[in-house]
Parts: sequence; C-alpha cells; structure tokens
Amino acid sequence: MSNPIQPAEASPVAAGSPSAGRRLLVTSALPYANGPIHIGHLVEYIQTDIWVRFQKLRGNRCVYVCADDTHGTAIMIRARNEGRSEEELITQMSGAHQADFAGFEIEFDHYGSTHSEENRQLCHEFWQSMRAADLISERGISQLFDPEAETFLADRFVRGTCPKCGSLNQPGDNCGVCGATYSPIDLIDPKSTLSGSTPLVREATHLFVRLERLHDFLSEWIESSGALQSETANYLKGHFLANELRDWDVSRPAPYFGFEIPDAPGHYWYVWFDAPIGYIASTQQWCQRSGERLDDWWRSADCEVHHFIGKDITYFHTLFWPGMLKTAGYSLPTKVHIHGFLNVGGEKMSKSTGTLVAAETYLKFADPSFLRYFYATKLSSKVEDLDLGLEEFTDKINSDLIGKVVNLASRVGKFASGTGLATRYPDDGGLFAAAAAAGEEIAEAYEACDFSRAMRRIMELADAANPFVEHARPWEMKKDPARVDELRDVCTVALNLFRQLAIYLAPVLPKLARQCGELLGDPIVAWNQSQRPLLGSAVQPFRRMMDRIQIEDLQKMIEESRSEEPAVAVGDASRWTDSDQPLRDEPLAAEIGIDDFAKVDLRIARVVAAEQVPEANKLLKLTLSLGGDERRQVFAGIKAAYQPEELVGRLVVMVANLAPRKMRFGLSEGMVTAAGPGGAEVFLLGVDEGGKPGQRVH
Repeated sequence: MSNPIQPAEASPVAAGSPSAGRRLLVTSALPYANGPIHIGHLVEYIQTDIWVRFQKLRGNRCVYVCADDTHGTAIMIRARNEGRSEEELITQMSGAHQADFAGFEIEFDHYGSTHSEENRQLCHEFWQSMRAADLISERGISQLFDPEAETFLADRFVRGTCPKCGSLNQPGDNCGVCGATYSPIDLIDPKSTLSGSTPLVREATHLFVRLERLHDFLSEWIESSGALQSETANYLKGHFLANELRDWDVSRPAPYFGFEIPDAPGHYWYVWFDAPIGYIASTQQWCQRSGERLDDWWRSADCEVHHFIGKDITYFHTLFWPGMLKTAGYSLPTKVHIHGFLNVGGEKMSKSTGTLVAAETYLKFADPSFLRYFYATKLSSKVEDLDLGLEEFTDKINSDLIGKVVNLASRVGKFASGTGLATRYPDDGGLFAAAAAAGEEIAEAYEACDFSRAMRRIMELADAANPFVEHARPWEMKKDPARVDELRDVCTVALNLFRQLAIYLAPVLPKLARQCGELLGDPIVAWNQSQRPLLGSAVQPFRRMMDRIQIEDLQKMIEESRSEEPAVAVGDASRWTDSDQPLRDEPLAAEIGIDDFAKVDLRIARVVAAEQVPEANKLLKLTLSLGGDERRQVFAGIKAAYQPEELVGRLVVMVANLAPRKMRFGLSEGMVTAAGPGGAEVFLLGVDEGGKPGQRVH
C-alpha cells in the first residue's frame, strides 16, 4: 500500500520559512600566528562552521570571516630567533593554519590577516573616533622589561603568583582561579615566559582608553541587548560593572611588531586593539572581492553580527570591543556565543601527556568527521567545558555514525543500484513523516547552538529507522526474483530515511552529505529537502562511507603527540625560611584514620553571589554553586579580608556535608575552607585552573 507523500520539491530554499532571508556576518576569534592549530582550538572553529553551514542550509545569507592575529612581542621574538622577518613568519603560519582548517572542512568566506593595509586604515579610523570622544589619556607606568629578550613584556608573557588569592603560575592580566584582574607588575615573583628571567621594572609612557566613560552604555547593552548568555551577563555585572571600570592600556613602546600609532610616534597599538578590528578588515577584503558594501554588513540594522569566542577572552569581547564599536559608529554584536575549554580524559591538555594534539597529527589517525560529530554531541548553548575521553569518543562514533546512520544506507545500498527508487513512496509506518515533523525542532536546537540536543534528536530518528530494515530483511528479498518490487520499496524507504538523517547532519558532517547526494543523484543543498522523499531516481553503486575507529589508533595519536615539557626546578630547600609560628600558635590536631577523613565531603564550589551582612561584624553571605541547579547558602567569617565583588566567580573548597546551622542571619548550609589566624589575615583555599564545581577534593 502506498503512502500519499509526494516527490521531493526542487526548490533549494525553504519558501515561507520564518528564518529565510536573514543576513548574518559571523566570526571566530582570530588564531594567533605564533603556533599551529590544535584540537582545543578546533572546538571553536568547528562550532562556528556548523552554525554557518546550518544557516546557509536554511537559505540565509551568511558570511563567515576570520584572519590570523599577527602582531605582538611573541611574533617579533620568534622571527628574530629564527632569523627571518615577521612578514615571512606570519605568511608561513597563515598557510599552515588554513591547511589545518581545510582538513577539518572548516570553510571561511574570507580568511585574512591583521597585518593588512585595510586593518591599518580601520585602526586609524577607530583611533580618531576615540580621540574625538575624549576617551584617550596618556600617563607613565611602571612596566616589566625582559633584560635577556630586550623587550617590554606583554601580559601573556609574564607568569607569577596572583596578588589577590596567592595562586601560583597565573598570567599577567587576570587570575584563572579567583578571576581577579591586575597589572603584570602586581604579580608576586614574576617570570618572563620568553626567557625565564626575572623581569626588571622600567618606566614607560602608555596610552589608555577611559573605559569608565562608557560604563552606562556598557551596563545598558549587557543588561538589555540579549547578546550574551545569562551566566556571562551576570558575571560581568557582578565582577566588573559593579565597580568603576579600569582604564584600558592600548599601547606598547618600541620595539614591537604592529601598527605605529600615528599621533604617538614610537608607540604601537596593543594587539588587543587591532585584533578585533581585524573582523571588519577581513569583511572589507571580502566586500572588495565580492562587489559588496562594507556598511551593508557592519553599519546596517538588517545585518546580524555573531561572534564565536572562548570564555578566556570574554572580557575583551564584551567590554572593550562593544565600546570601540559604539564610539566608531559600527554595529554592535547581535550575539556573542561563548564556549568553554576542552579537557582530555578529564584533565587539562598537556604536551607531556600527549593530549595537546595538533590538528595535523589528528588527521594522520582519524577521520575529521569524527571530531566534528563528537564536538557537536558535547556543545550546548551554555558556557561549559567539554571533555574528550578516548573510550567515549570511540564508542560514540562507532555506535552512532557507523552503527546507526551509515548502517541504514550500507544495508540496502548494494541492492538499490539495481532497482533504483520507487516512483511512489511506500508505506513505512509513518517513519518519514515523523522525521519530517522533527525538522523544526532540530533546526531550533541548531539555531540556539544547542548542538548536543540536535544530535540526540537525530539519533532518536536513526534508532527508529533501523528496525525497519532489520525486519524487512532485504538481503533475503534479493535472492527471490519475484520480490524485486518489494525490494525496491524497502530500499526506497531505507535510503530516504538515511537521506533525512544526512540532511539534518549536513552542518556537522558535510562529507557524509556529499556522499549521500552522490549516491542518490541529488545534492543536499537545503534544509527543506528533508520534508519530501526522493522518488524515481537511479541509485549509484554503493561505496563505503565510513570505517569504524579503533581506540588503538587514538592511543597512537596520543603517543605521537607526547613530548617532554621542561621540568620544574625544585631548587634548594634551604632557600625557604618559613616561620614555625603558625604551627606553634595552633599545634597539629590528634591523629585520625582514613575512614574519619573520608566522612568529610570536600567539594569544589563556585561563588555565584556574595553580599554584606550589615548586622554581622565578621560575616559575608555567599551563594555557592556545586554545578547544575545545586546551590548552597553559606555564611563565612571573611568580611575583614575580602570584598564581595572580589569573590564572585571564584572557585573555593567547601565542606558540603556539614549539617545546616541556623544562624540569626539565616541558614548556613556548609563551610568554605580557609587558612590564617582570622580578621584581615584570612586566606581562602584556591583551586587550580581546570577544577570544576561539584568535583570532590581527595
């Protein structure tokens, strides 16, 4: 019995779709031209590419631009050490980066460089606008200077101890543990990452942007524009906008590789000034090549601007950059999509463990489609870290892609080339209609960057489709010439269900979409192709689409990526002359057994809110997150040592299974751990970068 579903429509655009007709300008953060692309970087570029491909599949005009970030001290030092010019270095790195991106099917409409004449001229334009708005000031500052590298040190080239929480090995601009921002000169025991030497303090004149003058505008934009995820907006409001915004240092003295500031000879724009302007410069280059007008993309209410970035550069893209755009008269971001970091096997990526895998190395051992799909299953609309476990990666690829999606085509493909597709769609028990009805739900998940939800829904459709082939047993029909029409009907259903899956997965798996189009003689070019079956066409001989991945291949990849990191010098123990006074003031407690210790459930928690308790002399009221919706209210006796705004966003260690205690000010549901005699000398225990709320402290 035939099903009254009609043949596929030829139109490549979903006519009448609510999303049709949008114009979108999309960017990813610019990769720095000082090193190769690795799998951690690829989270962002794959995420962006998936979203862009989805928008194009929906019939929207979507332009994806990017560029190499090419300026700064690191480029200058590396070029000097390699005996070549900075221009030679960045040209070579641009080629390597673009080859890596192409290997993972990341397609830009234009890929440029911040070291371009277009970017220089735009920097001049922005600078003049900021000068005219009286946002630029000049003053002398004390700055760290590397006597061995003979250069002033940018923030990223200094590591030391956080002056706020005492966490070790923190960068020169902000602490990854407590979130505090500071100047490199504020670091305790700073070291240059260029030479390992202890930097000197020297005076230098710098130019600053008076960011506080944009405070009201930024507060309004963050509060009401809808451009940021809620957790990001709340973090900015509590951590930065609750206080006066610090002036932003936007110049560096010579020697420096970059653009010299026209009205300040001998001074250069800091890389974080010209890098985001590179988004516009790259768009301008695309416009020149394509016969478009830049103002139609960066000064038009009809064009959406979407930035995809990692959480580590939130500050620059949500405070500095909107302020620059507003002052210069360019469009503000419609949305800043922020993602978390990649961990491998639950730990931070590292060369010594082999988990910092270069894109080029990955391609030697595994299909790039596999990484694209795995990341898609992990990416949501929230600012959450991803974890890549080798066993989970292997199981997910072999189960989902090989066992469910490709299996649907491979089990009938070898029979279908002899029969072709039926001219009317057979009865499939409602499978095709149900999958067609799921199209908008899947599209909504893609639009929201909730790729993990989209993948789950698509795999549900695959789970529903595969039993049809299993029960029909086409391999037995093939043996009986009298059942050729029945075989054609089974192949028609199976291949159309496979085609639906390939359309829905096309943003993630463009190679599979091309293979499906070649097999059925109908390229996948539009989302609405999923709404009508393909009928009456010939089927090409089936070719193997994907091979199972073996965990041994991934282990070889890790081994090849492994390299020895410099050992940390232990030093001479006699250097340390710590006083025994704290131990004499509070002697060690009586010895306990491991079972006694195990009763105390210590957990990492994030401070999501902190406030004064006016009627209490010593207490601050903290709201702690243990991950998800789990919240605890804790009163901590740290009022003399910390301001509430210093604590928001910080990771702390809490006693999570302490019985709640009723206090005059409210219920305290735990305890945060700290050291020190009390009063102003209280020091919260910190958590190294990579720790996550909810993890147990052992």
